Amino acid sequence: MPQGREIFPRLTVEENLLTGHAALRGRGEEPLPLREIYARFPVLQQMARRRGGDLSGGQQQLAIGRALVTRPKVLLLDEPTEGIQPDIVAEIGRVIAELARGGTMAILLVEQYLDFALELADRIAIMDRGRIVLEGDRATLDLEAARRHLTV
Repeated sequence: MPQGREIFPRLTVEENLLTGHAALRGRGEEPLPLREIYARFPVLQQMARRRGGDLSGGQQQLAIGRALVTRPKVLLLDEPTEGIQPDIVAEIGRVIAELARGGTMAILLVEQYLDFALELADRIAIMDRGRIVLEGDRATLDLEAARRHLTV
């Protein structure tokens, strides 16, 4: 899922989700039914007929939902909390945690907010200028060193 969300602003929420089906064409795989996306993100079902560009913070949920339609084996999330209000951040965190517990996909989360990442990740790697400068399991990571690397 791209950092900038990259939804189609003139398509409805439902049409945006259905664009995920195109990635499966010719692969013989069934897309995740929209009802399952709506179960994870109820706000998307409420807004199914609204245009994607009218969603504000819901755009992030729509971008994640569109990625999930393809039943990925690896889900790459690039800063899913960027520019999102706290209640939607919490909702996104809940869904990521559910997906991780499901055990059907690996999740790589790129995130600038350490606390959000710590709630979700099994392992943390902190990068500075393209190099990993600190890494470890969530339980053993040196949080003081991590915060020093992340402070501007």
